Amino acid sequence: MKWVSGLGDSSNENYGGKISKLESIKNRFSKTAKEELSDEIEADDKIASIFLIVVNGLFGLYLVVHQMVSTGFFTPKFNVFEMIILCGIPIYWITTSLLILIGKKHPSRDLDSYGGLFFATFAISWLIVIFPFEFTHFADALPDSLRFLLQWISNEIAIMLLILLFIIHLILGAYSLILRLYVRKARAQN
Repeated sequence: MKWVSGLGDSSNENYGGKISKLESIKNRFSKTAKEELSDEIEADDKIASIFLIVVNGLFGLYLVVHQMVSTGFFTPKFNVFEMIILCGIPIYWITTSLLILIGKKHPSRDLDSYGGLFFATFAISWLIVIFPFEFTHFADALPDSLRFLLQWISNEIAIMLLILLFIIHLILGAYSLILRLYVRKARAQN
């Protein structure tokens, strides 16, 4: 009954601790924003950037091979617009990672915050709705000895993975956007 007796006071324990949870979240964003103010780039960020460049570069090349060899992975629904969206995703990740590697932390983070939401809400959702792929041919661009690595992915599994990717990008994009707003507020105060 603590929350009933606390209705009249202005403490953070009002309404069953809901205000204190909100304050805790705000404090966490503020603390993280203060850490982000520095122009210093952590070694972990550099390693993650190198990893993202390699993985997205290989993924982009894999898509190009499918396109050039006409494996059947791309269906007739796959047009220029879908190609721009699909190829835009690895290009986006490579760009933000390169910005980190050349020491441009804040432009990279700004691009991450807005780009993450764009790719989640628009690009990935468009690919889910249109679904211009035939995943029975996804492994066809690999050598015969490696095809077993990707042959298990069916269209149904691919749609589920795209939906999961959509949810993850949406959450991370929203988090990044809120964090960037806190960083800008902290920068204005300094």
